[in-house]
Order: sequence, then C-alpha cells, then structure tokens
Amino acid sequence: FTFNEVGCLRASTNKVVCCHFSSSGKLLASAGHEKKAVLWNMDTLKLRSTLEEHTSLITDVRFSPNSMLLATSSFDETVRVWHADNPSYSLRTFTCHQTSVMSLDFHPANKDLLCSCDSDSEIRYWSVSQGICTKVFKGGMTQMRFQPRHGRLLAAAAENLVSIFDVDAETCRHSLQRHTKPVHSICWDQTGDYLASVSKDSVRVW
Repeated sequence: FTFNEVGCLRASTNKVVCCHFSSSGKLLASAGHEKKAVLWNMDTLKLRSTLEEHTSLITDVRFSPNSMLLATSSFDETVRVWHADNPSYSLRTFTCHQTSVMSLDFHPANKDLLCSCDSDSEIRYWSVSQGICTKVFKGGMTQMRFQPRHGRLLAAAAENLVSIFDVDAETCRHSLQRHTKPVHSICWDQTGDYLASVSKDSVRVW
C-alpha cells in the first residue's frame, strides 16, 4: 500500500509536539509550544476549536476512550480536562504536581481514571468525576500509556528505563533496560501484547 498526503493542518508557527485522534476518527487534537490545543474536524480538515487556558507549553494531549473528553498536560504543572464537544473552558484543572507535567493518559476501561507523570518521576492517578488525586507513586517521567482494552498495565518511561506497572497494585512488574539513551516515546499495539519504545539509539519492541 502507499501513503498520500490528504491535507496540511496549520494553526501556528510554533512547534507542535503532540497529537491524538479521537476513537471515532472525527477529531484530531494537536498542541505544543503555543500553550494551546487545537481540535481539527477530520471531515473538512478545518480548525474546529482552540483550547486556551495553559500558561506554558503543552506536552501531551489525549482523548478519552469514548471521545467525549480531552486531557492536556503542560509545563505550567497542571492537567486540564475538557469536553470535546464544548471546549470553551476546562471542566477540571488538576494542580498537585510540583513540576512540569510531561505526559498523561485515560484508562481504556475505567472512564473515571486519568493518569499523569511529571519531570520528577511522580505518577498521579486522578478521579475525573471527583476532581481529586487518588494515588501517587514514582516511576514515570517522559511518557506513559495504559495497556489497551483492559488497562491492567501501565507503561512509563524515565530516562533509559521503561517500567511496566500493575495498575491496581501500583507495583512495578517489569523493568525494561536495553536502551542506552533516554526513551522519549512509547506505544502499545492494539492487543496490548506488544510495547514499542523509542530513543535516539533504537526502536525496541517488547
């Protein structure tokens, strides 16, 4: 098969560092150094909404599994949750992190669970409905992603290490240590059986 470019979406001249499709495929969220997230309509390839409350660059953006919510993390030490259909203001602002928030992800099965990590390797679980932090532990700095489908595992990257946590027990089940350079991106396949990690030295599949 081949790839053909179908459009170029541009809302800023600043650096864009993250993006995520909604599960329906109808929306694309992008964000970066301009301190705002942008929602794109994929039917028209036109800008739909701009989300502007962060006071520093945005590091990650993720839709909830049902595409109703969107979450953003930022160097301003906050996590914000927005309604994807009406993102004129954030529904929740989580402020317990004491340093830049680097990544976040929604749990694939528990719609109330949102997770984030900061540059001090602190991982926090948040209750979206209650607006509170429910758990705190160490182990993720660069990026984190829940295992698809059941979400029993959480993969988190910190420097050269990828840690695999048991979500309920908050214990590290595996430490993947083959990288020689800092890991900056991780992703699961759709089945949750394989995990890929990326650094300057290599792409590794586990």
